[in-house]
Amino acid sequence: MGCARDSDADAFSCLVVRCEDDYSTGVHVHTSRPGGSAGTWEMTLDREARQIDAIGASPYGARLVDPDGWLLDGLRHGTFVYLRHSQDMEDAFAFIDLSGSFRSIAEALQWCAPRVPPDEQIGSSDVGPPENNGEAQ
Repeated sequence: MGCARDSDADAFSCLVVRCEDDYSTGVHVHTSRPGGSAGTWEMTLDREARQIDAIGASPYGARLVDPDGWLLDGLRHGTFVYLRHSQDMEDAFAFIDLSGSFRSIAEALQWCAPRVPPDEQIGSSDVGPPENNGEAQ
C-alpha cells in the first residue's frame, strides 16, 4: 500500500497492490473520499496520463480495471503517481511517491503462488546419487 504524501487517519488516498483470492494480481484505490472509491480516476504516472475505472467493493476500496497492465507496471517501475477522482475536479491531485515500490510489490506478490494441497505435495524424492557398478564415470 502506498498512500499520498499528506495522508492521515481522516483523509487519505492510497493505491494497493494485492494478491486476490483467485491468485491474480489486483490494484485497488483505497480512499477516505466521501463518495467512495468506485468510479473513474484520473492518474498521471511518470508524466503519462490516463483515466481508469474502479469497480466494486473490496477490503481496499475499489479494484482498478487494468487490462493491459499499464498501471501495475508503472507502479513497479515508476517514480511517482498523481491521482484524483473524476468527480472531484476542484480538488488537487494526490501525490504518491513510488520509491521502493518494486521491492514492496515483489514481496507482496510472492503470496500469489497457488498453494498445493497436502495430498499433492511431494514428500521425498526417489532421486539419489548414481550407483557405481565398477564403471568409470
